[in-house]
Amino acid sequence: MAETKTRERTYVGVKETLAYGFANAGQVFGYNLVAGGYLSLFFTKVFGIPAGAVSTMILILGIWDTVNDPLMGSIIDKTRTRYGKLRPYLMLVPIPLSIATIMLFAGPEILADAKTTTVKIIYMYVSYIIWEFFYTLGDVPFWGLSTAISPIPADRTKVISSARFISSIIGNLSTTFLVVMMDLSNSGTWGLTLSQDFLILAIIAGTLGMALFSLAGFKTRERVVQTIKEPSVLEGFRVLFKNKPLMLIICANVIGTLAGIQNVFKTYYYSEVLDLNSAVLWINLPGTIFGFLTYLLIPKLKRKLDNRQIVLLNLFCRLITGIVVFLCGLKFYNTSVLGISIILMVQNFIFSFFDTINLVIPTEMIGDTVDYMEWKTGERNEAVSFSVLTFIGKLTGSVATSVGTALLPIIGLAFVQSAGGETVTVKGESTDLWIWALFTLVPSILGMLSVIPYLFYDLRGEKLERIRSDMKERRKKLSKDISEGGAGNE
Repeated sequence: MAETKTRERTYVGVKETLAYGFANAGQVFGYNLVAGGYLSLFFTKVFGIPAGAVSTMILILGIWDTVNDPLMGSIIDKTRTRYGKLRPYLMLVPIPLSIATIMLFAGPEILADAKTTTVKIIYMYVSYIIWEFFYTLGDVPFWGLSTAISPIPADRTKVISSARFISSIIGNLSTTFLVVMMDLSNSGTWGLTLSQDFLILAIIAGTLGMALFSLAGFKTRERVVQTIKEPSVLEGFRVLFKNKPLMLIICANVIGTLAGIQNVFKTYYYSEVLDLNSAVLWINLPGTIFGFLTYLLIPKLKRKLDNRQIVLLNLFCRLITGIVVFLCGLKFYNTSVLGISIILMVQNFIFSFFDTINLVIPTEMIGDTVDYMEWKTGERNEAVSFSVLTFIGKLTGSVATSVGTALLPIIGLAFVQSAGGETVTVKGESTDLWIWALFTLVPSILGMLSVIPYLFYDLRGEKLERIRSDMKERRKKLSKDISEGGAGNE
């Protein structure tokens, strides 16, 4: 009954929903250049930095994120302004993040005449640390806003779906353009180098992308009433350990971190095995189209399964699909573009359904843990709780990219400079097979490890409905107390 009443009223209109969605698209346009195997490929093949140095840097900063992101979240949770606690950061961050994105990918052009690799490594560290700082300062409040924008679960699902849907179209254009541009550069069709390809897209991400991202700060509202009391930074960290459902989500994602090597070796598979970066476009096309339709199916799926069941179904289907695809492609993974395209199309078609759902459900689950802690303690900690979403994403990407990059010399893949200054790929006898296995089979097996914590996740069913019903009444009282000036006397 409580759920039915919740659906009768909404707070977030179409314009605000679209603004939030386009903001995410602008953010993701730049982030996709950094995510997964593209960052590894950029630093090793384009910038000419040894795989070991790249792997070490990404791992160190990935580990730092486990402290840095919750720390930033705690600081944001202390913020109290007339614009809210989240939006002020979203108003200020786009400009410095724009500059940081451009400078991150400008290294090969700026240091084209560098005499030593040490200079490149220093530039890599400095530019990536600065980019990481400003990205965190924008990403944490952005996803915290998905909960603060409305007290109604249906509104939250709507804005999260909008953000993921629009970003899957506009945000993914950066990698779509990138793979085409890389093939044109490799074939000599146009006069641009690989480093110039990355830089051009970074400039677009830093200008148009960040202009869209600024919509989150200027065209949205925070509607969930915050307590007058500002939590301390220490209290912000404590909330992570008090919040059992959130800790289980963290554990599940940390355990499944290495499954992210799939994104790393997907990039190397298309680039170094098929030698056709743009093949990913037509291979992903059926899945991309089906992925868009999946957004329409999410409400129906949620009527039959709860969030935990959906996550577990995702993991089991990925395991089965990964094993079948690996075995089916063994005979021609590096000899037939047509044959492997058909197999990977089927895989991506299946994965697209769960990938789309995975973009919405975990965000919703973290939003539920924010409500749970407010119900349990009376305090809301959107920023520190959603810093988990950002650091999980970055930790997964960092560790996977670091491990994947570290595996390159082990599986026999290296990039060396020829006498003429060109980058030459060197491979061992079994390198292609290893890349194929690390792209398809291994990630599916590693991903199943994250099932264990979810078996203990109980923020669902009647318990979750009771929390939502209680919080609805409590927020009405809190809003009334604040409006009457009574909150300060509690």
